[in-house]
Amino acid sequence: MKWMYITIWRCIAILFVMLGIIGLALPVMPTVPFLIVALWAASKGWPQLETWLLNHPKYGPDLRAWREHRQIRRRNKIIAIIMMASGYIISWFIPLPLWLRLTVGGILLVVAIWLSLLDEYDESEKRP
Repeated sequence: MKWMYITIWRCIAILFVMLGIIGLALPVMPTVPFLIVALWAASKGWPQLETWLLNHPKYGPDLRAWREHRQIRRRNKIIAIIMMASGYIISWFIPLPLWLRLTVGGILLVVAIWLSLLDEYDESEKRP
């Protein structure tokens, strides 16, 4: 039965790594949040992938800062909030029901507030 749980966690990790890779090519889709979920899933059943993600030269520092301190870079916060706001503004040009627009706007507002309240880390800091 244990192999089934490991397989499920590995499938989740692969899915979110793939979504992160897609995020590299699409500017409207973030990479690091998907890699954070992949890291979480890998920690449940794929230690080699977990280690690889944590030691990745480009994304490793962001993933370690999130895992150890729940911190993100200020630049990433700003980009995320701008992208959410832009997507929301664009949604007003698409024929959608008002209740859906307001619901999405409320959710994005809550996420933006939560994001803005997260601790930040300096990119120049050397993390172990």
